[in-house]
Amino acid sequence: MARTRLTPERESELYAAVLDLLREVGYDALTMDAVAARTRSSKATLYRQWGSKPELVVKALRHDKPGDLADIDTGSLRGDFHAALGRTDDCQMQKSSALMRGLMQAVHDNPDLYQALRELLIEPEITGLDSLLRRAVGRGELRPDNPALKYVPHMLVGAFTARQLVEDRPIDHAFLTDYVDSVILPALGV
Repeated sequence: MARTRLTPERESELYAAVLDLLREVGYDALTMDAVAARTRSSKATLYRQWGSKPELVVKALRHDKPGDLADIDTGSLRGDFHAALGRTDDCQMQKSSALMRGLMQAVHDNPDLYQALRELLIEPEITGLDSLLRRAVGRGELRPDNPALKYVPHMLVGAFTARQLVEDRPIDHAFLTDYVDSVILPALGV
């Protein structure tokens, strides 16, 4: 049977329902049946469109994410980082952080989820970040041999996921902006 294309509105509605369910019940308890019931669709339709739960979850996460980092070019690395942070508000940042903490646990037991996350979310983000950093090297803001360059993704993920654990406070723009200015940029020699 031919795969029918969902309207962008319907696709957004399905992705929003998946993310809401993820926040409510977590990855392990999220089922295609629950998504079908929440969205008034058939389980067969969900499998036809996405093939698997990991693919549906990761596509929902990707859909929820603002544009590609590679598209940001303000003329300075500090400006690029600040523009990237400005693409989302504190509420969305907190929701994303909570989802990522939940998913980090789930990837240990679900190799398919891990693979989908790597291919569809993590690798494109790292590629976009690499473009942003390469432009800064090209502008002469960063030394190409700076050993901290390879750790920028680690620093960003650490900041994004650890604040709740370390300080029992939610992630927000003020914290991330200060982290970029106090930790990442100095580590890069900016």
